[in-house]
Amino acid sequence: MATPLMPKATAVWLVENTTLTFRQIAEFCGLHELEIQAIADGEVATGMQGLSPITTHELTADEIKRCEADPDARLVMTPRDLPAPVARQKGPRYTPIAKRQDKPDAIAWLVKTHPELSDAQIAKLVGTTKSTIAKVRDRSHWNMQNIRPRHPLELGLCSSRDLTAAVAAANRKKAKSGGKPAEAAEAPAAPEPAAAEPAPSESTPVVDQPSS
Repeated sequence: MATPLMPKATAVWLVENTTLTFRQIAEFCGLHELEIQAIADGEVATGMQGLSPITTHELTADEIKRCEADPDARLVMTPRDLPAPVARQKGPRYTPIAKRQDKPDAIAWLVKTHPELSDAQIAKLVGTTKSTIAKVRDRSHWNMQNIRPRHPLELGLCSSRDLTAAVAAANRKKAKSGGKPAEAAEAPAAPEPAAAEPAPSESTPVVDQPSS
């Protein structure tokens, strides 16, 4: 069920300006009935300016009167003239026909300048296919003789933010998949101190050496 653009502000207005039940307001605004009661008690949305659903063309005065007369009735939102937003489907970004011939140039630049980028990242940045990237890589593209590396930003095929993010992600992945750092070599053991010569015993006689 569709809800007002600003549910809480709409609920504030309905609480202050109508005799609708808490349940009716809660169902229309997509809020909990206890929250509507808290608004009426001044515990929630204190100081918030109410927004009239009549002004925003989300309800009519007649619809409000109809539901005020019947506590079991449910408010029905006025149909909107605006079309519903269409969710963008996943897949390669659409590129105008005039720019499609520039894609191989951008691919050549990315392959040469940022070899760390994967084919999937390049395909997402430029809006192309992996097969086209492979043909540019191995120089088997049908128009290879006319392809010259050009910056994709210059061609308007991607944004600086997207390119920077892709390069950073590729570098992080490369760092994670790299080899482990070499272990530190063990320090050589310190030489053992030489054993001290035993002191002469008191019982050992001392022999005088003849003088020369």
